[in-house]
Order: sequence, then structure tokens, then C-alpha cells
Amino acid sequence: MSAELRHVRAFLAIADAGTITGAARALGIGQPALSRTLARLEGHLGVRLVDRSTHHLALTAAGAAFRERARRVVAEVDAVLDPARLTEWTTAPLRLGYAWSALGEQTPELLRRWRAARPGLPLELVQIDTADVGLADGRAHAAVVRGRVRVPGTRSVRLPDERRVAALPEGDELAARPSVLLADLAARTVALNDETGTTTPGLWPAGARPSVSWVGSTAEWLVAIASGRAVGVTAAATAVLHRFPGVAYVPIADAPPLPVHLVWPDPPTHPAVPELVALVQRVSGAEDTPRG
Repeated sequence: MSAELRHVRAFLAIADAGTITGAARALGIGQPALSRTLARLEGHLGVRLVDRSTHHLALTAAGAAFRERARRVVAEVDAVLDPARLTEWTTAPLRLGYAWSALGEQTPELLRRWRAARPGLPLELVQIDTADVGLADGRAHAAVVRGRVRVPGTRSVRLPDERRVAALPEGDELAARPSVLLADLAARTVALNDETGTTTPGLWPAGARPSVSWVGSTAEWLVAIASGRAVGVTAAATAVLHRFPGVAYVPIADAPPLPVHLVWPDPPTHPAVPELVALVQRVSGAEDTPRG
């Protein structure tokens, strides 16, 4: 048993009218046909949406929750299919999300080349401290994701891996070295972000792991390090985008490289996403093909 958008519209009509009779009149169909449509939707979902035991129909708890979601979905579909909004959709700014850093030192080149190729379509960089980097709620149309990709319903391309660096308080003895080892950091407190961070205690061998200070954002991470409360481990691109008073970045000689991906919803939520994907691949030197 399957359901279609027409079944959802029929349910919303019933919810708004409060009776099968009123909803059938508004939709211009017969009451028996509308009742069958509602029953089909309930059968598909496996739950009763409307309590028919009273003269005036009432939504069940599941029906009330479904109504709110259904209204948002139908409104979005109507907006997508509205020819008057097509121009608005195709000229709206394209938003590239990131949690820590975009493309690092290649970010200015990406912005310059995009502006030259698409002068009428702004490319905006947005920093978002969530695991999905704003893809789930539409704040970003594509995102640079470091570490493991944890966003369902997306496609991605692999970008070149990045080396890791230590973020240290200025004046720390390790900050004066040309490079450090993970073992050098094991005796320190390491600031970690469990929401968007790319470092976990598992980066160190069992039995030789540092103590942890958990932070909730990039800003908190930087302040913890600048104040001397902790040190950090991050991608080299962070050192480009997040220069911060009191924080020094030093390469880590023995840390494994960090995987980087460009991720976007499937299907895309902005028509220019394929162009962005191609340009990011050219700018970064990636040769990967998109993967679901």
C-alpha cells in the first residue's frame, strides 16, 4: 500500500473542515471517495489519524502531529511548483556551510573564481556548529565536512586529505617547536567538541590518552586554548581561517591525515550546487566522483 501527495492534501482538507462532508465539498469529490483516500493514507502510515467516533471528527494525537508536518511539506511542494518563484529560487544566494574552516588557504580562490563565473549569484560561506553543518534544516546548500560524513540523504565527493596541526597557547614550550608528536600532547588537557570536532581521544593509543575538556563551539575551543586551559588538534585549514590572539598552530608529525568531503542533499536544494561541486573539485585538485 502506498500514499501520494493527494492523500496528504485530502487529510489536510478533513483536518481543516472538521467533517468528511465539508472536506468533500471543498475538494469537489464524493464523501465515500474521500473516506477511502483517508483510509489509504492511514493504512500506509500504519496509524489512525482521525477519530471518527464522534459527529464532529477529531484528530488523534498522531493526526495532530502529522498535520503540522504535512502542512510544511505541502507548502514546500507548492512553493517549488510555483512558476512565479522559480526566478527567486535560481538567483538566491548559494550557501556553503562549514563547521571549522571552508577550503582553508584555497577559500579566497574559490570565491574569486565563483564571482567571475557567476557574478549575479552570490556564494556565501556560513559557519554552523552542528554535526550536519546546516544541511538538514536548509541553512546550507552544500557543506565542507571533515572527518566521517554523518549526514543521511546526501551525496558527496572526497576532497584532498588535510594534515593535522596542534593548537597551542602562545608562549607554551611546544609552540616554539617546528613540529610536535601526539605523545607531546598526551600529558596535556585537550579541548574537544563532540558535536563538530574532528578529534577524539581515540587518536591516541589506549592507556596514553590525554584528559579532555569538552567545548560546544569553535569560539569556545579557541578561548580554552588561548587562556592556557587546554591544547587542541585540528585540520591545517583551521590555522588559516581561525587565527586567534594567543593561539599558535604547529604541525603534528605523526598524526594521520584528516579526510575531507564536500556534501550536499540529494536531490540538491539549490540549482547551482552541481556548478559549485565542479568548481570546488577544480580548486582543491580533487578527482573523486560523486557518491550517494
